[in-house]
Amino acid sequence: MAGPSTALSPVIAASTHWLARAYPGGDSNTVSHTLAELQARQAVTVAAWLRYPTEIDAALVAIAGPGGSAVLDWKAGSEPDDEFADGEGWRTWVDEVVVSWAACLLADPLLARRGVDAVIAAMPLPDSRPRPQGRRNAGMPTEFRRLLQPDGRDREAAILLRHPDLLEPIASMHRDTLLYLLDAEAGSNGLAPLGGDRAL
Repeated sequence: MAGPSTALSPVIAASTHWLARAYPGGDSNTVSHTLAELQARQAVTVAAWLRYPTEIDAALVAIAGPGGSAVLDWKAGSEPDDEFADGEGWRTWVDEVVVSWAACLLADPLLARRGVDAVIAAMPLPDSRPRPQGRRNAGMPTEFRRLLQPDGRDREAAILLRHPDLLEPIASMHRDTLLYLLDAEAGSNGLAPLGGDRAL
């Protein structure tokens, strides 16, 4: 598992930015905007680690590029007036599949938990690299708390970001692939536990 590879940083940053702009939690420079962006980043991080599970995968996407946001922009109705304008270059680092998977995780808490468990299970044994922190008493990785167990302020800030109907055009693009990867079925009722909590 590539985990926190720095090669994925541009993809994670750009994909998070796209989600935060498409489903804003409030005006920029507000607490609500920050809380929504943090939830988007955690979902995107899990999706990116699932999408690019090895160091080689992460390095290759850094070289070839992830494809950009053009189709996502069209689906969400958020196409820029001029995609080549100054300040729009970040869109080339948006990964369509990562954003779609992140939308799936944000819309479905059980799928999010399954995704995080899959990432944790695939992480190598401790070495010199940073990795997700241990679990709290509730059994969840603290690094992904806002994704897995948002509090009241998180939920209020992410009303748009977590709304299943609003996310559906984006989530549906690559949901089947994510469900296959996580050995899950469509719909939350089809998700079985992925083997319980794991101590790190």
